[in-house]
Amino acid sequence: QVQLVESGGGLVQAGGSLRLSCAASERTFSSYAMGWFRQAAGKEREFVVAINWNGGSTSYANSVKGRFTISRDNAKNTVYLQMNNLKPEDTAVYYCAAKISGYGTSRWSEYNYWGQGTQVTVSS
Repeated sequence: QVQLVESGGGLVQAGGSLRLSCAASERTFSSYAMGWFRQAAGKEREFVVAINWNGGSTSYANSVKGRFTISRDNAKNTVYLQMNNLKPEDTAVYYCAAKISGYGTSRWSEYNYWGQGTQVTVSS
């Protein structure tokens, strides 16, 4: 069972930046695709970005393209989400997820493990 722990959320003003981290408990992390999803209050879970097992392929939601950057450090079993130029509509609980097969997808149902989430609040 892989455990994922997110950190780095918080309150930031519009235009500001945050960096989220997601640490995995297993060394097999290096073979997993990873994704970030978010869920705003009263809304459905939404795909943000995914990265394949070796970081060679990424996929972004249009709403964050050019502002958010995903990266991973397999030596540290950690995936990162750098969020720049944040907007109030980015306010949500952000979840990282791991997918056993190595390529990411925007479909949340294909991910096998989930973190507990970290709150990101962007004030206007």
